[in-house]
Amino acid sequence: MTLPATHVACSNCNLRDLCLPVDLSPEEMSRLDALVTTRRKVLRGGHLFSSGDPFSSLFAVRTGFFKTAVTTPDGRDQVTGFQMAGEIIGLDGLAQGHYSCDAIALEDSEVCLMPFERVEEFSRAIPALQQHVHRVMSREIVREHGVMMLLGSMRAEERLATFLLNLVQRLHARGFSQSELVLRMTREEIGSYLGMKLETVSRTFSKFAEAGVVEVKQRHVRILNTDALERMTQAITQ
Repeated sequence: MTLPATHVACSNCNLRDLCLPVDLSPEEMSRLDALVTTRRKVLRGGHLFSSGDPFSSLFAVRTGFFKTAVTTPDGRDQVTGFQMAGEIIGLDGLAQGHYSCDAIALEDSEVCLMPFERVEEFSRAIPALQQHVHRVMSREIVREHGVMMLLGSMRAEERLATFLLNLVQRLHARGFSQSELVLRMTREEIGSYLGMKLETVSRTFSKFAEAGVVEVKQRHVRILNTDALERMTQAITQ
């Protein structure tokens, strides 16, 4: 479920350094306040947008957590990513003029709407914004390459280790712990993203716990041995 939008200003947001370029002048920052004029709340389980919806805006996650997913030809939901505060959703709509996946809130969330026409207009006037948009798009390409490597060549332990390290690093950049996290997604959703069966995800978590690498209590995960996880992720490049 999506709730009505409210008006906002980027200059007053404590996440602007994650969503927008740094070192903008006061004049440029004031102009960007017109880029994001509304916020939208999406309740847990609600769709921010669905596959096939006309593309019109990018969305910056302000609070909460999302997953993106596509429906496979045999009717299964395939998770393609997880997005948290400060990250952008909707770039997939650029290619064909409509969104190619579903964006679903994993908890009550709030996003900032950035109409793409305004993004293009402001990018022409503010070079730093144009460069930032290009970096965001580049990160998406790199992320997709990373997922392809995960699914194509990594063992189960390496996939889950890479996933946990990436997740905790992204959360730490937002002020959270370097070693503890609460999984907003289910093990089934993790398995869908990593190309693993639910049983394999659960078994791998148990294996990590038995080895003293992590401590798991339902959705709460505490990383006890970061070096061990990093060694698993490095094994693929050696």
